[in-house]
Amino acid sequence: MAQANIVIINTGCANISSVKFALERLKVKVTVSDEANVIKSADKVFLPGVGTATAAMQSINAKGLAPLIQKLTQPVLGVCLGMQLMVDRSAESTSAEAKSENIDCLSLIPGTVERMQVGNLRLPHMGWNTVKSEKDNPLFHGIAHNHYFYFVHSFCVAVGSHTLATCDYGASFSAALHKDNFYGVQFHPERSGDAGATLLKNFVENV
Repeated sequence: MAQANIVIINTGCANISSVKFALERLKVKVTVSDEANVIKSADKVFLPGVGTATAAMQSINAKGLAPLIQKLTQPVLGVCLGMQLMVDRSAESTSAEAKSENIDCLSLIPGTVERMQVGNLRLPHMGWNTVKSEKDNPLFHGIAHNHYFYFVHSFCVAVGSHTLATCDYGASFSAALHKDNFYGVQFHPERSGDAGATLLKNFVENV
């Protein structure tokens, strides 16, 4: 793979190592940083995340990263919680008192994060499930329709005009989002075998 300046944003709450190792297996050199000049100079940026939106946004705001991320013009890929942080608001909170309130996110892509409505199915939605591309996009180049990816989540973004791919678990939800230079995937490409590796390679080389 051609060498590019790839930066993973160190939000202070993300499972950074698994994404970093997945890229390094593809022979991609990766920098992990929360420094503005390093992030702004990147060719491609990753925004991974684990945990709750409340904790993640508190960390991002404490580091002063929100305005920086919002002004990025190069391709940015949010992974799992990182994708959810890209929309306007999230209902996922660490505080019992705030359960009825939405947490302000980064507002990079229109949408809200809500708890999944899955009927008798278990939450979290954890394990392999099929992903269907809804629009032609280089992020999914070479990946078959209805290919399996690995998920771990209890909250999701509804299907809308910026949905790039969908998944079904009790109901259909956004498995991937896209607006301008911002991309997000609800699943974990770093845990998704060859298909996940192809998606990461596509983002680095083709997006």
